[in-house]
Amino acid sequence: MSFQEEYLFWRLAHYFISDQEYRIVQLSKEQNEIWLEKMENKEAQTIRLLRYNLDWSNWMQKDIELTAMNGERIRKQLAKSSMNVVNIYVTPYPPVDDYEFRISEPFQFPSNGKTRVQSIIFDRAHYEQGFQKVQKIFHDSISFPVEENYSENDVDKLKLSALSIASNKAKEEKRIFNQGKPFFTYVFMMIQVAVFLFLESVGSSTDTSTLIKYGAKFNPLILEGEWWRFFTPIILHIGILHLLMNTVSLYYLGTVIERIFGKSRFLLIYLIAGFGGSIASFIFSPSLSAGASGAIYGLFGALLYFGVIYPQLFFRTMGFNLLLILGINLMFGFSMPSIDMAGHIGGLIAGFLAAGIVHFPKKKRLAWQLLFLVITAGLFAGLLNYGFNEPGRLLNEQSALIMAQEYIETEDYEQAQNLLQDYSKEKDVSAEVYFLLSYAEINLKEFAQAKEHLQLAIKERADFHEAYYNLALIYIDEKNYSEAKKCAEKAVELKPEQTDYTNLLKEINNYIK
Repeated sequence: MSFQEEYLFWRLAHYFISDQEYRIVQLSKEQNEIWLEKMENKEAQTIRLLRYNLDWSNWMQKDIELTAMNGERIRKQLAKSSMNVVNIYVTPYPPVDDYEFRISEPFQFPSNGKTRVQSIIFDRAHYEQGFQKVQKIFHDSISFPVEENYSENDVDKLKLSALSIASNKAKEEKRIFNQGKPFFTYVFMMIQVAVFLFLESVGSSTDTSTLIKYGAKFNPLILEGEWWRFFTPIILHIGILHLLMNTVSLYYLGTVIERIFGKSRFLLIYLIAGFGGSIASFIFSPSLSAGASGAIYGLFGALLYFGVIYPQLFFRTMGFNLLLILGINLMFGFSMPSIDMAGHIGGLIAGFLAAGIVHFPKKKRLAWQLLFLVITAGLFAGLLNYGFNEPGRLLNEQSALIMAQEYIETEDYEQAQNLLQDYSKEKDVSAEVYFLLSYAEINLKEFAQAKEHLQLAIKERADFHEAYYNLALIYIDEKNYSEAKKCAEKAVELKPEQTDYTNLLKEINNYIK
């Protein structure tokens, strides 16, 4: 009994599985038909091997059509724009009638050609022709002698080797996605929900002063030495929608990352990414910010690192969808001025670098990991050095006003004055800067400077009734009742329901009498 065709069948299967790294999709019960797939190979995403005694070419044509239909089904399931199937027949003899025209060109299905089937026949008289066609498709040298005296034991050894390689690869891939069970993902989800409820109980998660008090990223306070604000924003959220979006994102991304990298590595990636996002926001965005978005983008970065190390597995399992989601998020973020994209991009980069530092469980690459550690440390140190040596670039008027208001509420008028004096010398200064500066100066008994700044506030904003009122008080202190009356009248005109203004005007009229 000849085992020539069986040997060739499994030798080809072994080559595709071992050398070309194809994966088994389906093996028939009789083990004479096997489907293999490798979506990364655009010229042959799918291979179908069939060991069968061909007789008539019309049967082969129907089989090619069925193969194309199966390929089209796979294409639709995987949402691929096209599918190339290599269909290989292993047979003792070719069809007895004319068959070459049926395999000379790829069969296309449906008519628009989304699925193409290229058929190759290996028969005893034309092995070299079959090898040449395979070499042309896979751009690889493949040719081996096929003898007539193979035993069943030879076939079984080859079959076992091919199936063992395929099984081990499948187990290894499965092991990569099961390095640990999610734990810290749920911990951070619970923490950020608890912190949100706490903020709502003591004020509001959308209240600026509450956010500043409990750790939001706020550049003026970071510059004063409150370094922990690089970490605390990770668990703070501004409003219920912000919390829900980040909690859902953390659930889906965090559980995947913990399964791939393990619990301890996930914790380091998440914290380093959050820290990196906060640093980037500190350098490039002077506005107050909070949220886990930087750390969550860091999880995207960790998955991109996974894609660099395991590109084939990445694109076969999550690659296209992940890149699409990331692209949509980035486009949406750049189109919304209120979103802190500096923190998002910083978190994305930091997450990628952090993944390089920790690498994967049981797969140490010390030189590689050390390189990532040096790059990360150097980048963070450089950004922090720049930020603390160029503080003027990290503040904007809104931050200065918020900080000045905080100083005034705690009666630290000198700090408020020092902070606002620098901004009062800039171009396009708002009336609010002049007004708050004058308020600090009034409390410091520096009335001349306060009067000058109140006049500038009114010049910038003609309807600034509070400025008219305070200016009237200064004129009263100077006993300049005529100017005081003009300012008080203007304040009453702008805000007639304000009793303080009307009472002041009555008081001034009494002085004049």
